[in-house]
Amino acid sequence: MKRCKRCGLPETFPGIKFDEEGICNFCRSYRGDEKLEKAMTKYRNKFDKLLEEKKRAGSYDALMAYSGGKDSSYTLKVLREKYNLSILALTMDNGFISPTTIENINNVVEKLGVDLIIYKPRFDILRTLFSTAKDSDIYPRKTLERASTICTTCMGIIKFISLRLAIEKNIPFIAYGWSPGQAPVEASIFRNNPSMIRSMQKVLLEPMRKIVGDDILQYFLTEEHFTMEDRFPYNVSPMAFLEYDEEKIIKEIAELGWRKPDDTDPNSTNCLLNTFGIKIHRERLGFHPYAYELANLVREGYMDRDEAVERLETKEDERILELVKKKLGID
Repeated sequence: MKRCKRCGLPETFPGIKFDEEGICNFCRSYRGDEKLEKAMTKYRNKFDKLLEEKKRAGSYDALMAYSGGKDSSYTLKVLREKYNLSILALTMDNGFISPTTIENINNVVEKLGVDLIIYKPRFDILRTLFSTAKDSDIYPRKTLERASTICTTCMGIIKFISLRLAIEKNIPFIAYGWSPGQAPVEASIFRNNPSMIRSMQKVLLEPMRKIVGDDILQYFLTEEHFTMEDRFPYNVSPMAFLEYDEEKIIKEIAELGWRKPDDTDPNSTNCLLNTFGIKIHRERLGFHPYAYELANLVREGYMDRDEAVERLETKEDERILELVKKKLGID
C-alpha cells in the first residue's frame, strides 16, 4: 500500500493526493510548527480567561468525559492539579471496558479527589447498535473518516449524556481527553449552542432511532434542554494546547496507580470493542480509523512515522475479536 512519505497516511484515505515526491496534500497544507505554537499559546490564554469568568459558576467547574484511557486520565490530572478545578468525572460503561481500566478509573479518581459517575446504558440497546454496525455504516461517510462506526456510536452517546448532565447541573465546561491528533488546536475550545447541537444530534440520533426505536431518546437532549441556552457549556480539549508527550503522560499517571491494559489494541488503553470497530472499518472502508489521527501526530512532531505505520498495520488480536463477537452474539 502506498503511504505518504512524511506522515504515513495511506492511498485509500478519502481525498488524498500525492505529489511527485510522494508527499500527501494534507502534509503540503500543514501550517507548520511556528503557527502551531502561536495557536497553542492563544488557546491556553483563552482557557485561562474563561476560567476566571466561569470557575465555580455551577455545582462543579467541569465535567470530564472520562474513558479511563491514558489521555483522559492525564487530562483529568492536569485539570485537577494544574488548574485546581472541581470536577465531576463521567464514565460510560459500554460493556467492553477492560477490567484493568476499571481499576485505573478508581485509582485515578481516588488519588485526585474527583467525584465519579459510572453510567451504564442498557446493553440490549448497545448490542443492537454495535451488531448493526457490523453490516452497515449507519452514519454519513464523512463522519467515518476519523472514527469507526462503532466508536462514533459510543462517542455520540457519551457526548450527549455529558451535555445533558452539564446543562442540568449548570456545569460550565465539558472536558475531553482528545489527543492533538484528534482535536486540532482551533477546535480545542468552543461554546456549544442550541442550533449547532440540534444539527449534531440529528445526524446521530435519527440513524440510532431507526435501529432501536424511541428508547434511544433518553440519552439525548429534549426540547426542555434546548430552552436552557444560558446553561450550554464550553467544550475543552486541553491536550491540543498543552504539552503532549506519551512517555511523560504514562509516567505521570502511573504515579496515580494507572497501568496499561494488556487486553486492548495498540490504539486504545481502555476498550476491547475498539479492536472489533477497527477490523470492520478496515474491511469496509479500506483504511484504518486511526489513520488521520496518527498522521496528525506525526506532522506535529508527537510521533515518528515508523511508529504510526506500525500501529496502523498491526493485525487485530483474534482473542479479543472472539470475546467481543461472543458477547455481541455474532458468528
